[in-house]
Order: sequence, then C-alpha cells, then structure tokens
Amino acid sequence: MGDIGFWDIIVYAFAGLIIGALARLILPGKQSMSWGLTMVIGVVSAILGGILWNAVFSGNDGIAWIGSLIVAVVIIALYERAVAKRGGSSSA
Repeated sequence: MGDIGFWDIIVYAFAGLIIGALARLILPGKQSMSWGLTMVIGVVSAILGGILWNAVFSGNDGIAWIGSLIVAVVIIALYERAVAKRGGSSSA
C-alpha cells in the first residue's frame, strides 16, 4: 500500500483543505454544496489520492497532490450528480 506514515496523512489532510477548493474551481458551473463540505471532500480526497498515488507511483514523492486532486474532482462530480438526481440542493 505504499510507505505512508502518520505525518504523511496529516500533511495530506492539511493539503486537502486546498485540494477541495481547487477541485471545485476545476469543475465547470456552480456546485450546490457548502464550502465546509467541499473542504471535507478535499481532506478525504487528499488522503485517499495520496495513498493511491504513492501505491502506484512509489518513487514520485512530492507530487501525490495530483492524485488527490483527481480523486477530489471525481468525488465532487459524483456528489453533484447524486444531488441533481434527488432534485435537492444544499446552500453554498
């Protein structure tokens, strides 16, 4: 699963605050989610994306944020589709 320690996860979580905002900026249109939810998705994505990136590309330290950003964009897009299908939205 890669060589990721406790402090790596803390760094990914902190970076997730930025990752969530960047993912939201990448997606076209206005997302119907709060910024708090965006940041939570960013933190989760940073951890998952970092773990996956390091598992696949173990020698590329320092660029795991790319995997995190990809995961965040996918999760936010899936969330938006789920909200659109329900017909509801949360405040932004």
